[in-house]
Amino acid sequence: MNPQRVLTLVGFLIGAVGLVLQFAISIPASLSAGRNLADALITFFTYYTILTNLALVLIYLSDLTKARWLGWFRSARTRAMMAGAILLVMLFYHALLASLWSPEGVAWLADSILHYVTPIFYIIWWWIFADHGKLAWRDVPLMLVPSLIYIVWVLLRGAVAAEYPYPVFNVTELGYPQVLVNIVIVAVVLAIFFACALAADRYLARSSTIRTSE
Repeated sequence: MNPQRVLTLVGFLIGAVGLVLQFAISIPASLSAGRNLADALITFFTYYTILTNLALVLIYLSDLTKARWLGWFRSARTRAMMAGAILLVMLFYHALLASLWSPEGVAWLADSILHYVTPIFYIIWWWIFADHGKLAWRDVPLMLVPSLIYIVWVLLRGAVAAEYPYPVFNVTELGYPQVLVNIVIVAVVLAIFFACALAADRYLARSSTIRTSE
């Protein structure tokens, strides 16, 4: 088995374990708090951390199988986008959320996997194994679309359920003007991360070309 396939399988297993552990913690906790199963599932999948980590698992799976429904996860744009998005997850959590709670045991393990291990592992995997040199600067705005759709969903759900997955989007406490400012900041940071991913992609493509020609 070649190194890429081995490390892809490792990435898939790490991500899957992290998601399964978090699911096993979050769903029972939601049910015991009085939510029904549908509400518990919706709440679980409303977290950006969960969605981005799920996307990483599907990227690895798309590399391990030839399933046609995973085609979107094989595209260079999607894979570069997720490098920027998962970097945001790690840095945002470390800077703003990690100090708000102190998980222990299995909760600590799941938290560490989803916020630190999977981001670092994926960025290294993408750097080494992704097919570089297929992106253009016009891809950066397109990379923003899934995250902006996510934010719209969070606001719409929050308007109905009066709860938000992250404090920066909490309209009840901050009001719409401040939340909109926060959204602009998040979008700008994401755009910077995506631009950095694209710049890295071009650098890696040139480096590969130089090595090949030597």
